[in-house]
Amino acid sequence: MRVFLLLLLPLLAVLPSCSNQVEAKRKVSYRFEHGKTAMLRDGIAYAPKNAPKAVKRAIEAGNRLQGKPYKWGGGHARQNDWGYDCSGTVSYVLREAGLLKGSLPSSGYFKYGKKGEGKWITLYIRKGHVFMTVAGLRLDTGGPGGETGPKWKPETRTVRNTVVRHPAGL
Repeated sequence: MRVFLLLLLPLLAVLPSCSNQVEAKRKVSYRFEHGKTAMLRDGIAYAPKNAPKAVKRAIEAGNRLQGKPYKWGGGHARQNDWGYDCSGTVSYVLREAGLLKGSLPSSGYFKYGKKGEGKWITLYIRKGHVFMTVAGLRLDTGGPGGETGPKWKPETRTVRNTVVRHPAGL
């Protein structure tokens, strides 16, 4: 019995951070809608004119990351790094948009912001990975689209075992 409890304790430590979350219900899929979503042209995203300033700043920040390679731990020790991992990418964009101070590891996003999808920005979090959509366009270091490193990716991505959160008000 004692061995069973010792094996169960690490699992119980994880449950509070994942419980009471809103699970992603549908695949992340990009479809341009004039005035509602970002436009992607030649790898650069353009915000809708009516988007809030924080969303425009997030898209500008994401554009600055295009062409950077994937670097494990990138964007954490140095905020302006030569490469970024998944959580470093999301941290950089949120920080530059004025929506985060410092940076978080992927697991830290289980408690970021508000539960559920956002109107303009949504974070997709699962154990070991985080990515985001900004004005409907996915910014990710992995998944469909082949290349690693932070990229705007219009390809559809599945979201199994993923929860969604968003910055308050967005």
